[in-house]
Amino acid sequence: MSLRVLVCNDLPIVLDGLRSLIEAEPDMLVIGTTNSGMEAIMMARAQRPDVVVTGLDLQGINGTEMIRRLLREPGETPPRVVALAMNDDDETLVSLLHLGVNGVLVRGATGQELSAAVRSAAKGQTTLAPQIATRLVDWYRRDSRGRSEALRIPTEEITARERQVLTLLAHGHSTEEVAEQLSIGVTTVRTHLYRLRCKLDVRDRVQLVSLAYRAGLIQSA
Repeated sequence: MSLRVLVCNDLPIVLDGLRSLIEAEPDMLVIGTTNSGMEAIMMARAQRPDVVVTGLDLQGINGTEMIRRLLREPGETPPRVVALAMNDDDETLVSLLHLGVNGVLVRGATGQELSAAVRSAAKGQTTLAPQIATRLVDWYRRDSRGRSEALRIPTEEITARERQVLTLLAHGHSTEEVAEQLSIGVTTVRTHLYRLRCKLDVRDRVQLVSLAYRAGLIQSA
């Protein structure tokens, strides 16, 4: 049985290239391609691919939001996802990993790396680009060194609303989505995040989410 793969990317030349690379593998079949986030969700519902290979810059809704909706679809088991992150900034990587993707490849990935990631994803395994794996090891080492300090953070000063905002952020929601989920304004969400960074003495959202997990403020999805 061939692995059924849905391919998503906003650039036609990249979309065609990905399709050619995957179809060159004897154990894989591309069941469809699209440049639209919403169409990707509809195609996944109708055709039930084993793996979705997607970029993050899609038309309509972006790739991160498409992945979030796809992996939370009710009913049957959702497909595995391999994400192609052209901008591998820390916030993007944290969001993808917390969403539960089974692979993250970055600019410069080879066709062999792509096919290996698809096969691993189909088995429920996770494949990360070497650069990302190295950064995760570095994060872990820094976190381990700072674990004792993390345990002394003033968790009693964190309000219930701030925990809600932090949890939604850690689970991949944007500022606008957090505001919609909690029925509050975007400015209010940003105020909560600013206060959290001040209370926990961190510079950005990536550090905020990392510290919150270590301190037990939030749990993995």
